[in-house]
Amino acid sequence: MPSGSEIELFEAKYIRQTSTDRRPQSCSEVHWIMPLDNSVIKVQGLQKIFPGGIRAVDSVSFDVREGEVFGFLGPNGAGKTTTISILNTLMLPTGGKAEVLGADVVTQASKVRKGIGLVPQDLTSDEELTGRENIELQSRLYHIPYAESSKRADELLGLVGLTDSQDRIVKTYSGGMKKRLEFATGLVHNPKILFLDEPTLGLDIQTRTSIWDHIRKLRSESNMTIFLTTHYLEEADGLCDRIAIIDHGKIVALDTSDGLKKAVGGDVIEVEVAECSMDVLEMIKSIKGVTLLEGKCSGNKARIKVPESNAALPLILEGFWNRKIAVLNVAVKKPSLDQAFLEYTGRELRDEDKGNSGKPGAAVAKKGRFGRRR
Repeated sequence: MPSGSEIELFEAKYIRQTSTDRRPQSCSEVHWIMPLDNSVIKVQGLQKIFPGGIRAVDSVSFDVREGEVFGFLGPNGAGKTTTISILNTLMLPTGGKAEVLGADVVTQASKVRKGIGLVPQDLTSDEELTGRENIELQSRLYHIPYAESSKRADELLGLVGLTDSQDRIVKTYSGGMKKRLEFATGLVHNPKILFLDEPTLGLDIQTRTSIWDHIRKLRSESNMTIFLTTHYLEEADGLCDRIAIIDHGKIVALDTSDGLKKAVGGDVIEVEVAECSMDVLEMIKSIKGVTLLEGKCSGNKARIKVPESNAALPLILEGFWNRKIAVLNVAVKKPSLDQAFLEYTGRELRDEDKGNSGKPGAAVAKKGRFGRRR
């Protein structure tokens, strides 16, 4: 299995070889599964194999519904960038099928491009132009009449809070302002689907919060579909209706954020008492359906694993009260999206083969709880 860094290298090298890449070899062989009725993105058996046999995308299938915020998460080199590039018609697949807004990404690429917007991770605005000139330039590229493009520029500059800075040269903008300008240029032609590739990476919390607000506003006011990749799991947790996790080129999980968290299995109730005696331990062990983690207290705190804290907490507290054991503090910890991500991938989101001295494939692979490599 090639390492994440190897795949990223191939993604960077071949991402714009649309004109020289071959058409899919096996599109006709794919058995198409009927998608959801309101799907605007339909992917079935999608593959991308780079020279040398590096399988960046390995038979990926999923649908994205109209009007939803769809999160696409995975470790570096998992296949996120390759998949997005195919959906944006910047790269041809090796096999499989993908449709965006009812148009095939291979045979109807121009139709796909008219209906989508892209805010890439890297900044693309011309730094020698003003913010307004960048937006108007993008409008001309989409053949939007001048009167309409001028009005649209006013709207977008207001949306991203750059009205007062519209006549400044972009190279004088801060990093956050440049990112907001990228956001605006991606919306020039009122796309039905907006692809956001790491839209808040490296931004301060104020700018990140502003971008989140823009995303929510777009979704609520225009029913725009948002396809989001991010390194910030709390961002995906708070914004996305559904989340797909990709690892080693395969979709390993697809569910709501709550659904992914539940797959981790249970809540943890932490009870602090004045003294964690044997009586306390025996009482906890006697309650059906709960587990005393590590079989003992940590200091004066007992950590109890339960399937559902809302149902278990009253029973646990009743046990303490019946035995006249004073409870000093109670805390309930729900599974996090970080935990779910690690259960499925065995790696932190930003991990790039740490500890391998820069040598691809040197990291030791271990199996996670869901059978994925750690």
